[in-house]
Amino acid sequence: MLERLFKLQANGTTVRKEVLAGFTTFLTMAYIIVVNPSILSDTGMDFGAVFVATCLAAAIGTLIMGLWANYPIALAPGMGLNAFFSFTVVGGMGYSWQVALGAVFISGFIFFLLSIFKVREWIINSIPMSLRFGISAGIGFFLALIALKNAGIVVDNPATLVGLGDVKVAESLLFFGGFVLICALSFRKITGAVMIGIIAVTAAAMGLGMVEYNGFASAPPSLAPTFMQLDLAGALNIGMISVIFAFLFVDLFDTSGTLIGAAQRGGLLDKDGKLPRLGRALMSDSVATMSGAALGTSTTTSYIESTAGISAGGRTGLTAVVVAALFMACLLLSPIASIIPAYATAPALLYVAVLMASGLKLIEWDDVTEAAPAVVTALMMPLTFSIANGIALGFVTYAILKALSGRWSDLNPSVVIIAVVFILKFIFLDAA
Repeated sequence: MLERLFKLQANGTTVRKEVLAGFTTFLTMAYIIVVNPSILSDTGMDFGAVFVATCLAAAIGTLIMGLWANYPIALAPGMGLNAFFSFTVVGGMGYSWQVALGAVFISGFIFFLLSIFKVREWIINSIPMSLRFGISAGIGFFLALIALKNAGIVVDNPATLVGLGDVKVAESLLFFGGFVLICALSFRKITGAVMIGIIAVTAAAMGLGMVEYNGFASAPPSLAPTFMQLDLAGALNIGMISVIFAFLFVDLFDTSGTLIGAAQRGGLLDKDGKLPRLGRALMSDSVATMSGAALGTSTTTSYIESTAGISAGGRTGLTAVVVAALFMACLLLSPIASIIPAYATAPALLYVAVLMASGLKLIEWDDVTEAAPAVVTALMMPLTFSIANGIALGFVTYAILKALSGRWSDLNPSVVIIAVVFILKFIFLDAA
């Protein structure tokens, strides 16, 4: 049955390799089951319900990817987008988390339509590479600011907007220790480095009496507080256009980049260098986003950590099925997840930020018409506390700068249209 479903022999793999690969991928991304509820609960969402939604969304999305697309790619609520959901859409813009879930669902539905009608390649290819790198780095800086804020390293200052907090307190020291531990373990290629760091900080805090042990396993918390609570009508408000656009854009780039990167690592591309069953893979991702929103979590997307399992030998959807099963098993671990403090998950956020910022090295720094929009995009995300604003200002800068520089050939219709839409938004919507 496994051979018929996953074509193991044709892909040069075995059940043992696939199971090992599944465990490897899971260990590298398991941190999301504690980080995601920690971030989304800041909106007022029930921690236990979000924990369950996170596990279920990851399991469902990964299972669809494995069984339908037959790829060793795992999915879970995406880092960066969960912070945008919590701190910008709800915390900054003042929308309810129900409306934010509605926006996530709509972005997933649009992604699904783009995959069906095969216009995704046109959209992806029309976006300048410099802006893509800027968006990735900006999300990383956004996560870094949240991590440092949660750890008390960066605090508000009336005179300078931000300032240095008390770095001598135990929370700050544990944060720093967790971050360098994760980086050191990652450099040594230790599987599960991020999760080990989170557990180590939590264990140290427990030993210092800063958190209280409430048990290891129990029945899953109720999903009722978040299940089908999304507000689609509220998300159709014209002011939510940029939010939906940001959710869609980042998910589209994340998924496409992850799929291509993972496929290259595993030799899964065809003779023409293209990814077979790309449509199925993208539709799996969009369905996962819609189901995740219905369950009660932010955008579910493909994880680049899947390359860890591919490096361990995973080549088929059986790897993904194993990951999905492990996420389901985590439903019993809510007592452990609930005691992990913010300063224990903050090192994971900062580490992910480091990885995402690496795209800056690929920017054409000798061409200011490429570098400037990328830098504007990257800086404006943390400084305005909004991924949407960063994307908007990046597109506007790119279009205007290229036009004034006489580089009309670098502009394509989609970039101009997007830039004009954002300019109109800033003039009419933000001024209202």
